[in-house]
Amino acid sequence: MQPTLLVVDDDTSNLASLVKIFEKLEIRTLAATNGQEALSTLRQKNVGVILTDLMMPNMSGVELLKNAKAISPDTEVVLMTAYGTIERAVEAMREGAYDFVTKPFRRAEIERTVTRAIEKLTLIAENKALKAQLADARNQQRHGDLIIGNAPALRHVLDTAKQAAPSSATVLLMGESGTGKELFARAVHRLSPRADQPLVTVNCSALPESVIEAELFGSEKGAFTGAHMQRDGRFTRAHRGTIFLDEVGELSPQIQVKLLRVLQSGDYERVGGQETLFTDCRIIAATNRDLEAAVKSGDFREDLFYRLNVIPITVPPLRARRDDVPLLADYFVRLYAEKNQKIIDGIAPSALQKLTDYSWPGNVRELQNTMERAVVLAKNTVLDESDMPATINNEVRDAEILTIPIGTPLDEIERRVIRETLLFTGGDKKRTAQLLGIATRTIYRKLDN
Repeated sequence: MQPTLLVVDDDTSNLASLVKIFEKLEIRTLAATNGQEALSTLRQKNVGVILTDLMMPNMSGVELLKNAKAISPDTEVVLMTAYGTIERAVEAMREGAYDFVTKPFRRAEIERTVTRAIEKLTLIAENKALKAQLADARNQQRHGDLIIGNAPALRHVLDTAKQAAPSSATVLLMGESGTGKELFARAVHRLSPRADQPLVTVNCSALPESVIEAELFGSEKGAFTGAHMQRDGRFTRAHRGTIFLDEVGELSPQIQVKLLRVLQSGDYERVGGQETLFTDCRIIAATNRDLEAAVKSGDFREDLFYRLNVIPITVPPLRARRDDVPLLADYFVRLYAEKNQKIIDGIAPSALQKLTDYSWPGNVRELQNTMERAVVLAKNTVLDESDMPATINNEVRDAEILTIPIGTPLDEIERRVIRETLLFTGGDKKRTAQLLGIATRTIYRKLDN
């Protein structure tokens, strides 16, 4: 939320004038006529900035500064001082004051000083929130959960995965390459009653057709050239656990028939064998293909599709969760800085904006590779635009089009539209309000919620 301003002045007319100035700027403003009243308000309210007169009876502005810092160390204090007392104001800066303005002050100057103090607090709060998210991400990593992000599109599908995990139902993960479908598969397995049993992964597109059948179902000795002994397949190893069939849409029609049988009854035979085996395993499949279109074209069996599509989960592309890009980028920078024993303090705001604006056709995997490259080749401790690939630096984001995933809550849609319009207007809230046809105060209210 936007920090609250507390104005303190024993001159009630001057106090009223200052309150009016900042309320017109749509800054939440409280008032106090002396230091004791100000401290009482500070104990009861969450005050971000105090704008106080230096010379006041009973408690001076410097005394108020010291007492306020004892109660709320993060609160910033701006002093109003006459020319004859500037030295005391400078002394107050040493005591922790943010800044001072001289009387008679110019309206633009006092607005600018207070606004800068508020912006500083807002930035600190955002950094704290980001660090908390990163700490949570590291905690998740220690427990094997690498699904990082808070975007509604991601949270929605993660909630579905969590609901599906305790069951034995087949899950079909869909989405573009690089979106993290395998991470979701691991999460479903880890949250299931089978978590203490194996999770066996098969990349169906990486194995030749002549090999995939034996890999899945096993083979008997002498079943084919080079089969010198009996071998168990992945379904045997996944018994009582989970098997993850990545890129299931690439399976040949022959393997699709055998997979359908496993889904229906759990039965299968090794290649070259006669004995019917049984597997009790949870099947999670993933694909970046449109399986419904593949069914219509005859490339994928309709009955198999319906067996796999019991709980469909579509993992969103990174461009549909742009708010997660800074968090992911920072996570990967820290990961690869530690791995490569490099000191990287962070990412410059201009570079971070480029990363956020980029469309990421390769999704999270592309972002991961980009940050690894940037860390390895970095010449300075802060990554900037020169560390980013030309494809990212040269892409111009289409500011007139905003993609909102189906199912996004209306409150989040409103906030997203406001944030994107603010980016388009360069942070000009009045211009943003005009474009959206809303009051400027609505922007603060929507973004604060």
